[in-house]
Amino acid sequence: MNNPRPKVRLSRALGVPLTPKSVKYFEARPYPPGVHGRARKQESDYKVRLREKQRLRAQYNIREAQLRNAFAKADKAGGKTGDVLLSDLECRLDALVLRAGFARTIYQARQFVVHRHVLVNGRRVDRPSYRLQPGDVITIAERSRRMDAFQIAAAGGHAENVPPYLDVRHDALAAQLTRLPERKEIPVICDEQLVVEHYSR
Repeated sequence: MNNPRPKVRLSRALGVPLTPKSVKYFEARPYPPGVHGRARKQESDYKVRLREKQRLRAQYNIREAQLRNAFAKADKAGGKTGDVLLSDLECRLDALVLRAGFARTIYQARQFVVHRHVLVNGRRVDRPSYRLQPGDVITIAERSRRMDAFQIAAAGGHAENVPPYLDVRHDALAAQLTRLPERKEIPVICDEQLVVEHYSR
């Protein structure tokens, strides 16, 4: 995890910086890795849609089966499938731990959840894929608050981009999902219509 290079390569391949450390590498070389990275190639519609799906997967750090299941659920829900899909993914516990500023990256957020540092409505939850409902409250376990990472979070170290659907008190390491996220508020780089087309083909 300390070596940024695998994430840097993935960031450059997908055209989106996935971690704070990868931003400087990505900005210096904003083209795919490899000897043909700079070459402009004609891409098939399939490849364009596939890459968009991979970008979405990478930003939420989820498996193919998880994204496919989320799409199937969104497709049955009614409404605009792409918007419903992103709203559902954004309500994952690990995503909201990241958005609240309790973690630096989605990878760190997942680790915090799996290692049982995170509570939902006062109960310990260790599944990153757990979906929150409006009104649910995320807190950091009392015994975990002494960790350096949470001390930084409590001081507002990652608080610059908290979205409007979260009410966060960093000093208390508490965040409430006040309503479902709207697509325009969700900070992922993705043309979700291409993802819908990929799975609908």
